[in-house]
Amino acid sequence: MQETGSLLGPFRVLDLSDAKGFLCGRVLGDFGADVIKVEPPGGDPGRAVGPFYRDVPHPEKSLYWLGYNCNKRGITLDTGVAEGQAIFRRLVRSADFVIESFRPGQMAGLGLGYESLRQINPGIILTSITSFGQSGPWRDYAGSDIVLWALSSYMYVTGDEDRPPVCPSFPQAFLHAGLEAAAASLVALHHRQAMGEGQWVDVSAQDSLAIVNLQNQQYWNLARFNPKRAGSAQMLSGVRWSRQKRLWKCRDGFVIFIISSGHMGAPGNKALTEWMASEGLAPDYMRRINWETFDPQGRELSDEQYLGMLTAIGDFFQRHSKAELYQGSVAKRIVLYPCNTTEDLAHDAQLQAREFWAGIAHPELGATLTYPRPCVSFSGSACGIRRPAPRIGEHNQEVYAGELGLSPQDLSRLRREGVI
Repeated sequence: MQETGSLLGPFRVLDLSDAKGFLCGRVLGDFGADVIKVEPPGGDPGRAVGPFYRDVPHPEKSLYWLGYNCNKRGITLDTGVAEGQAIFRRLVRSADFVIESFRPGQMAGLGLGYESLRQINPGIILTSITSFGQSGPWRDYAGSDIVLWALSSYMYVTGDEDRPPVCPSFPQAFLHAGLEAAAASLVALHHRQAMGEGQWVDVSAQDSLAIVNLQNQQYWNLARFNPKRAGSAQMLSGVRWSRQKRLWKCRDGFVIFIISSGHMGAPGNKALTEWMASEGLAPDYMRRINWETFDPQGRELSDEQYLGMLTAIGDFFQRHSKAELYQGSVAKRIVLYPCNTTEDLAHDAQLQAREFWAGIAHPELGATLTYPRPCVSFSGSACGIRRPAPRIGEHNQEVYAGELGLSPQDLSRLRREGVI
């Protein structure tokens, strides 16, 4: 199963992780590694995560599972019993990576910790993905998505100033951790190629979120507490509004546009004013503004005038579709861009030109599903979606009989005893 035409074709990954580590294995698989997803007999709990194909809950129809586990083969194995552990150790002999997301110490308790695995294979790279890492006072705590967002301080900058912090809508904490884990695993591989020894990679989801949040807190503090911004958010006639409006409703969705100051924003502000005037929607005082010196936080316009200008811009945008506003802005050199929905992305000309979407056949569903391919490409190496996510135990025969040499009688007994 090893592919030499891809970046990681010569390498094998044993993926023991649950949903906390799915993306790590997926990324390595995208780059060509032979990723073997090791599930408990009966299937991984991640198969119960919706949404489901045609809204039918079923372990083989979870779109979450299918999306994050393509480019993997799949076997079932109970690593909680002695014979399952013995089989896993045999698999480790020919592996390069092991990905796991058990609580700290659980792998060692199974006799499968890093020290044990390196005795079998000195070059093995063990990547452990947990909520808070393998050390520290919180190492044994469980951390859900909302807990991790809160403790990383990311929730502090999410939402509106006049309401409590909110969590991003889709669970993402462990997606960040999975990406960090994939990158760190490849760094460990580079080290092994240089020094000849494996590594234990310790990935904390909290650390991963804290890293991506570093710039946000400074921005939020600046926005809230910089004296120059005093009065930037006002209550006018009982309606809260902001001089830094960014998101605007249009005829079929939303666009992003910011009234910028100085020579950087002046050409676009002037062009938008002229465009609005051509449709009779630009207030007279808006047409007299010197955009080269205009400061949105200043007092060239009264609050009433500024709110009137925002209302006029909003009325103009709502007359037009996202496509009309985008195409017109490109022609007029206005910095404006549409807020695409998933459906918009499915028909995006740029993504289609780059063959971003790939149709993958699913015989078990009797359908072909559309997937986003890896977001990078290489001039001399294959990188794409080669196979759909595995069905439960789909490659047991291929791996256990074809690679480990187990007999049909062995496999029958292991199934009967619940080992595979």
